[in-house]
Order: sequence, then C-alpha cells, then structure tokens
Amino acid sequence: MRLALIAFLLLTLFAGCAEKQGDEYVIGFSQCTGDDEWRRAMLDGMQRELAFHNNAKLLFKDAHANSAVQVKQIEELLKSGIQLLIVSPNESDPLTPVIEKAYKQGIPVVVVDRRTSSPYYTAYVGGDNYQVGKTVGEYANTLLGGKGKMIEITGLPRSSPASDRHRGLVDALASRPGMQRVATLNGQWEKDIAKKELRKALPHFPDLDLIFAQNEVMAMGAREVCNEIFPERKIRVIGVDGLPGQFGDIQMVFDGHITATALYPTGGEEAARVAMNILQKQPYQKENLLQTAIIDSSNVRMIKMQTDKMISQQNDIERQQARIDEQLEIYHTQRGLLYVMTGLFIVSIILGSVALYSLIENKKINKELNSKNTEILIQRNRIQDIAEKAQEATESKFRFFTNISHEFRTPLTLILAPVEELLRQKNESPAVKKNLSLVQKNAKRLLWLVNQLMDFRKIESGKIRLQVTQNDIVAFISELMLPFEQVAKKRRIDFRLITTINRLNVWFDRDMMDKVLFNLLSNAFKFTADWGHIYIHISQAADEVSFKVQDNGSGLSEADMAGAFEMFYQGKNSIKGTGLGLPLSREFVELHQGTISADGKKGEGATFTVTLPLGNAHFQPEDIADPAAHTMEKSVVWTDTGAGTPTQTDLTERKDLPTVVVIEDNEDLLGFMTGLLQNQYEIITATDGKAGLDQCFDTVPDLVICDVMLPGMDGLQITSTLKADMRTSHIPVILLTAKNTAEQQVEGMQVRADMYVTKPFSPQFLQESMRSLLTNRQLLLSTQVGRNIGDTDTGLSRLDKKFVNELRALIVSRLDDPTLTVESIGKEMGLSRVQLFRKTKALLGGGTNDLILNLRLEKACALLRNPDLTVAEIADQTGFTSQSYFSTVFKTRFGVSPKDWRLVKS
Repeated sequence: MRLALIAFLLLTLFAGCAEKQGDEYVIGFSQCTGDDEWRRAMLDGMQRELAFHNNAKLLFKDAHANSAVQVKQIEELLKSGIQLLIVSPNESDPLTPVIEKAYKQGIPVVVVDRRTSSPYYTAYVGGDNYQVGKTVGEYANTLLGGKGKMIEITGLPRSSPASDRHRGLVDALASRPGMQRVATLNGQWEKDIAKKELRKALPHFPDLDLIFAQNEVMAMGAREVCNEIFPERKIRVIGVDGLPGQFGDIQMVFDGHITATALYPTGGEEAARVAMNILQKQPYQKENLLQTAIIDSSNVRMIKMQTDKMISQQNDIERQQARIDEQLEIYHTQRGLLYVMTGLFIVSIILGSVALYSLIENKKINKELNSKNTEILIQRNRIQDIAEKAQEATESKFRFFTNISHEFRTPLTLILAPVEELLRQKNESPAVKKNLSLVQKNAKRLLWLVNQLMDFRKIESGKIRLQVTQNDIVAFISELMLPFEQVAKKRRIDFRLITTINRLNVWFDRDMMDKVLFNLLSNAFKFTADWGHIYIHISQAADEVSFKVQDNGSGLSEADMAGAFEMFYQGKNSIKGTGLGLPLSREFVELHQGTISADGKKGEGATFTVTLPLGNAHFQPEDIADPAAHTMEKSVVWTDTGAGTPTQTDLTERKDLPTVVVIEDNEDLLGFMTGLLQNQYEIITATDGKAGLDQCFDTVPDLVICDVMLPGMDGLQITSTLKADMRTSHIPVILLTAKNTAEQQVEGMQVRADMYVTKPFSPQFLQESMRSLLTNRQLLLSTQVGRNIGDTDTGLSRLDKKFVNELRALIVSRLDDPTLTVESIGKEMGLSRVQLFRKTKALLGGGTNDLILNLRLEKACALLRNPDLTVAEIADQTGFTSQSYFSTVFKTRFGVSPKDWRLVKS
C-alpha cells in the first residue's frame, strides 16, 4: 500500500512536469484580405507551420473583407490574453490605430500581405507588390511585342497591394511608349464589382489586347465579361496570386481561361515561422518579402504538377497530424488511467512506458514533417528555375526557326535562279531540260517546306494574321485542282468536283486556304492507289459553306483520326513527311472561325471536311485586306520557264551602261548576280554594308541592289542613309532579302526603299524590275524635253527639290562671275565634281555646265528687254568673258543675235 502511494505521488509529479515542459503560446490571427480561396490557402499554410510547435495555440477570426468587423475582432483578441497578434488587413488606414494600440501595449504584431500606414509593428511578411506589378508590365510588353492596349483592374485604392502593384505596372510601362494603359478600374478585390466596372468600360475599347486584374477572382470575372462582349476575340487576361487547387488561378491558366498569373505567395507559413521566432526570442527579420514569378502556358503544366504534389503532401501531413492527435489522445487517456489505478504499480510503469513511446513517436513525426517541409521549399525553388529555363528554351526555338529559314532561302536562290536562266535558253538538249526541270521542281518543294516551317514559327509566336477578301469558292477550288489533274490522268484516278452551286462568294484568306486545300489534296493523292477516286464536294447551309476532300485510299485508323491534327504526328503506316501539313491547316481554318475534321476507316478511305462561316462579320477590321494591296500580295511567282530568251536593251558601249552597285555578303550569290547583270549594266560590288555605302557615295550609281542582313551595317541602315543624303537621295534602291514577313516588308518600305524582293527570286523579275525603275526615271526626265534644264522639279523628293533649289540659288548669285566653275560650285555644295555631275544629270537631265549656261541665257533675255543696257554690259552682267562669245552662244541657242532678238521682242 505504501509502495503504491509513493508510485502515485511520483506519477503525479511526472505528469505535472510533463504539462509544464515548454511554455504554451497563444497567437491571435485576424484575417480580412483576399477571396475565399486566398484566405483558405493562407490559413492552411499557417496551420501547417504551427503543426511543428505543439505548444502553440492559434485563435483565428475571419472578418470577410469588412474592415470595421476586423477592428472589433482584434479588440476581442487583445482582451483574450494573446501573446502575439498576426493581422492580414484588407485596408491600411482603418486598421492602423488598433495595430498601433496592440504594439504599444507590448504585444508583438506580425502584419501579413498588406502594410499599415505606420511603422508601429514588429514584422511584415508579404510579397513585393511593386515587383509583382513591374513583372506583369514587363511580361505584357514581351507578350504583345512592345505594342498594344491594356486595362488595369485594381483592388481597394486604400490597400497597399493595390497601390504598389499599380505603381510597379506604371513604372514598367513608362519606358515602353508602344504599351498603352487605356483605363484603370476599381474592382475592390471582388469578382462581381470588377465585372460590373468592366462591362461599362470594355465596349469603348474594341481593339483592346490585354486586361491585368490584381487578383485571381477579378481575372476570372474579366474573362467572363470578355466572353460576353467580344466572344469572337481572345483578349489576353493576366491575374495575380498563383493559387493551387481546382479553383485556383494555376488551374485557370492550365485550362486556358486566363493567359498568365503572377505568383504571389500567401505568406502563411512564413508569418507563422516569424511569429514563433519572436515568441521564442530567436533572430528574425522585420521585413520579409516573398518572391514572384510569371506562370503562363510555357510553364503551367509543370507548376501544376508540382502544386498538386504539394497539396498531396499537405494531405499526408494532415493525416500524420491526425495520427499525432490520436497518439496524444491515447497518452492523455493513459495518464488518466494512471491517476485512477493508483494502487497498481506495475500498471503505472506500463502506462509510463506507453507515454514515453508516444513522445518518441511524436518527435519522429515532427522530424519527418520538417524534412517534407524542406523538400517542398526545394521543389518550389526548382519550379521557378524550370519556369525560367522553359522561357529561355521557347525563345531559342523561335530564333532557330527564324534563322534556319533565312539560311535556307539564300542557297535556294542560288539553285532556282540559275536553273530558271538555264531553262530559258534554247540551246539545251531535251534530256538536260528534263533534269533541270526535276531540279527546279524539287527546289520548289524544298521552298514549300521552308515556308511551312515559317508558318509554324508564326503560329507558335502568335504573329500570323489574316488578310481576307471576297472570292468565289467554286472558282477558287476549280483553279487549285488544275495542277493535280495531270497527276490524276497519269494515274487513272477519278478526280472531280461535285456540287450543285455555280457560284458562291465567301470571305477568306486566299493564301491560307490555298495551303489548306493543297495539303488535303496532297494527302489524298499520297494515300490513294492508281485507278482510285478523289472527289471534292461543295455544299451550303444557312450561314456556312463546307467542302470535303474524299478518297478511297488507305483510310484512317482511330489513332490516326485522334492525332491527325497534332503537330509532328505521323501514323504508323503513313508515308514519311513533316507532320506539319494538317496541324497548320487546322490553325488556318480556325483563324477563319471555321472547323476541320477527319473521318474514315482503315482500308476504306478518308474524308476531310472544312466548314467556313459566310459573311465577314466574324472578322476583325484589321483582318480585311485592302483590295488594291491584295493584287500585289505576291511580288514573285516561280513558274516553269519556257525556251524563250529575255529581251535586253541594246547598249553598245560599256561607258554608256547604267551603273549598279550590288551589296551582298554571300560570295556565290554575288557572283551569280554579277554574271546575270554585267552585259546590261556596269556592276560595282561590295560584301559588307560599310564598303557598299562608301561605293555609293564615291560613284553615285544609277541604282543600288542591297541585301538586308549584312555585316557591319544592315540594308535598312544603308537605305535610310542613302535617302537622307543629298548626294544619293535620288538613287532607286532594291532590297533583296530572305526576310519575307509582312512586318519586315513594311519596315523596308518605311526606310523609303523603292522595291522589296524576297529570296528566292526570279532573275527575270529582278531584271525587269531594274529596267522598270530606270525607265521610269528616264520618263520623268523626258517630261522636260523642250524646256530649259531645271525648269521643273515635278516628281522629285523633298530632299532633291531642296538640292535643286540650293543649286539654282548658288548659280544665280554668281552668274556675273566669269570664273564660275563646276569645281567651285561642288565645293560650296559639299560634293565632288563627279558627284555633282551625276546628281544634276539624274535629276535635271543635263550636266551642271548646261544648267549654268541656261540660267545665264535666261538672265540675258530678261536684261535685253531693258533698252538702257548695251549688249556688252549684258554680257558682262551674265558672266560671259566677251561680247563676241556671248553673241555666238546666244545665236546658237535662239537662232538670232542678241540685237535682233531685242528688236523682235521690243
């Protein structure tokens, strides 16, 4: 009995010590910010961190975005005896007084997510909202290529995240004039309010490119409004938060509802960690800023996988915490039994052992939780590194497609151009012509593949644009069938168009639909055996037109139909190809708001159906092509060359040939062009931009042919320099380049190039273009026939008119100087004698001496009307060295002497 009493006293003392091992910390947490998902994520993170501290108790109160309610709740927490206060305010100003009150009472205060209006707090944990706004601005600039219009939807104006994110966005766009922030709306962090404000503003901006919403719920609201008002447009939407889970914005990016989101950690774990360091007198930082990153289609898949894994691990942690709670419950139950079974010493020892075992297990579980939390942090850092590497890889891929296509075009020029020249010659044998035609055909095939790569690159970068016109779909398809009819006839394939429609106007981009139908017909002929059939059906519904390409070839399996329109997909039994044709066709059709589908069975043929809506109301205004521009949309078309020879201008003497400067860094292409043009022109060559520009200034040629991509100085800089210099502003410039996009051609025209010819080019087209430019220049000068040199400057540029006016003024000011020479005039004009002569002849149709003589005779005629002046005085005032020389020149020009001219005119 005595032994049992002693054991009871020992156990009671042990239990009391166990209760007091470590102080209990009571933490109050008042939350008011964000939407439900955001608040839940912050609370989960805080509870996850505090799970590592058994002696920490969290008192949680949620004000649901009501600042007045939150102030009352904080007052209640302060009265409940908390040792530390964590506050996540919705607005700064209303919460500042009560937070200052708690701080001055000696209670540490950790502010999370939003700052207060005073420095009276212990620590701050939250994202760098300024950096979030700046990162979104920089990303939007990259996404839109430095030019576009956007709307910003902010949170509460008095909350620090809203103002900081707005300020970061403004600073990011300040150095980018092409990015326009056309409106800033106050969404107050609420979806319904953001939708209401956006419905009012969005109809005023039909050409809007992007919307930036400062949290995930406003971003989703913005997407819903965009779908309501502009369902045909895909306005990009960027949000902020980066929350995981089924309803988070990572899932929205993954599902394509929004374009991107800026990662903004909730800070729950970090706030709890800082709070425990403060309570345990451990070192801590007052300002704890969390990093941000952009999540978009390039990295969302991997980030979603990681966040899903994090959620799964969090569930595991919660299950393990439940297990801990069960063990603790067992421990408490066993401790109660110890109090009851005071007389049973052996039972007491067993219960004590169980309690000790529970403590050991608890430590093991805590250690495992710490290890998993560390693993989560490491994985989060890896996600950010992977996102950055994925972005770099995407940019490298785009650069590769651009560069490799340009590299292909120059050698293709050196194949197609010489082959065309050889085919135009009559002295080749039929066998040679047949082989040359084969080379030409396969070179064109290679060019077609290069163009497909370029189309794929444009689609990947989002830069491909429609240029639709109204066309007769029946005539269009009939025309495209012509190249295939010879193949069908040779292979005995029944190839026909089946329709009851004689004519139907449809709006579409001819170039894109040409590629779509070409791909479908090419596949049909590939997989249809000889003596088979290929039919094209055209039908019209109420508001759409459909055309089908049907064959009885090898057909499609279920796997083929599922993957036919995927990039680089090739069926197991298909003929080898790039795997780009059908995916590109689908992209082109969907750009027209149409659909394309595949149907068929293995061994029974295949049917591809394209459906396009009628009318043009579903297109944007910029998608409608200018009819005049449409007729010139293809400057060079490669055709099979006949046996004829080109017509050339008879030029008898080399010194009378027009001078042409050719600037090209590819030695082979430069040699080919020199051989092509040397019988018609005096050719001067250069292999880099600086040397070519010097040649132009030295020789003042009649025409310049220049590549765009050159070492030292590119062709655009050369053209701009020539057109801005008085010596060379009149010279026609042809840009010859592999850069063939519409934007690049516009850039060439903006520097005032006279023509923009893309590689590979037709030699005959280049020759005729050069002849046309020079002939037009001569026609301009021929309008001055019968007039004195310089009488008119019609058709001249502003810089050339300035040159002519300055030249005339200089000569007129010194007409009475008999020593006036071309050299002295050129010196004053800043030109050499040769440069001045070539410039004057090119602009006015004659040399500088002719202009001086004409101006002197014009002045002499005016002076002869004055009877008080003698002929000798007039000769002296017009710069003639003697009266006899003046009379000789005057009679030569007008057929009468000065005296007789005076009598006739008096």
